[in-house]
Order: sequence, then C-alpha cells, then structure tokens
Amino acid sequence: MHLAILQHVAHEGPAALLDWTDGRGHDTRIWPLYAEPVLPALEDFDGLIVLGGGMSVHDGAAHPWLEPERQLIRGALASGRPMLGICLGAQQLAHALGAEVFPGREREVGFWPIRRVAAALPLPPELLVCHWHGDTFELPEDAALLASSQACRNQVFVTADGLGLGLQCHLEATPQWVDACCTHDADYLIPGRWMQQANRLRAERAAYPAMHGALHDLLDAFIAGTRSDIHQR
Repeated sequence: MHLAILQHVAHEGPAALLDWTDGRGHDTRIWPLYAEPVLPALEDFDGLIVLGGGMSVHDGAAHPWLEPERQLIRGALASGRPMLGICLGAQQLAHALGAEVFPGREREVGFWPIRRVAAALPLPPELLVCHWHGDTFELPEDAALLASSQACRNQVFVTADGLGLGLQCHLEATPQWVDACCTHDADYLIPGRWMQQANRLRAERAAYPAMHGALHDLLDAFIAGTRSDIHQR
C-alpha cells in the first residue's frame, strides 16, 4: 500500500508510525506542509495519514491548506481509501465530516491512561499513552467511540463507513518525539491538572513498548478491515 503522510510542523513527524509502515512493507511519502503547502492528489496514494500540529482546524487564515486538507480527507473516504488522523489529524477528520472542534476544558499533556469503551478494533482495556493537545471534538455522525481518557472523552474513534480512524492521543510518540515537542513547544506546558512538565515527560520510558504494540495491532486490524469492506463492495 502506498501511504501519503501529511506533516504539519517540522518537529512532529511520524515517529513510530514508520516502524509499522516499514515492517508491513508499505511505501510511504511524507508531504511537509510546513515547508511547502502542497497536498497530494487522490491518485498519489492508497491510504492517507494526517499527523498532528499546534494549529487549530479553525486557523485557516494563517494556514490556508487546512480546508483543502479536509476536502482531501473527504475525497479519500468517498473513494474508499482508508485514512488515519492523529491529534490535529483526528480533529480534521471529525471536522471534515461535519463535527464541531473546540477547546477542551483543560489541556491534556503527558502520559495518562486511555480506557477502551468498545471493542470494534483491538485495544487493551487500559493503556498508558502520550497526550499533547488542548482542543477536542464531537464525534462525526454514527462514528464509533473506541477509547476515552478521564480528561478527554473522544480519544479513539472509527467513522461510520469504517474507513476513517481518529486518534486524539499520540500512540506514535517516541522519546525523541517527546523531547522535540518539549523543546519547540515549551510555552505550551502551563500548570494544569492534566499537564506534566518537561522533566516528567522526558523521563518516561516504560510506556513506549505497550503503546507501540497497541498502535501496530490497531493499524493492522484497521487496514485489514478496510480492505475487507472494500472487497465486499
């Protein structure tokens, strides 16, 4: 499968996602929108991955590629191409399908557990994962919620057609990814109930193996399910 990865800021790359794409033999191309705001055409990919970023889905004046990116997401789903959205990418997926995106009650930054609420795709009952966000979203119509955290209800969801997977949390994070965010987004780390500071974030090591294992299992099942759905059509 040829995957297009849309990267919004230089320091938030695909990280552990590349372990999964390389391990499964997928061909990938990263589109660095922070350097050149050019989006792929539908014929350029079989599957779409939209990464995170510090901007809001409502920042179209500063980032005019946001609405065209949502159009691309809608086009990918309409043409039967699977799409994974992470953090901003999940918010873009939800917003592209008509759901509201808005600031959460508090920023959620750090290693906090998510809890499975439905078993449509494989997730453990509880998993310690990385979070780095302030906005949240309503679910698109008829989407299935798979996991929640105490600070943010809508953490993992699948769209009604089964072709879109949204992750508010960062299962792809690595120590290097976290260190880069702590360096480049240091002013985001304000005091809060669900806010861990840079020294705590950088010290985490135990969470990564289970987090990455869950990411791989989740994506394997998601891609297998989308191929099955497409074949049945």
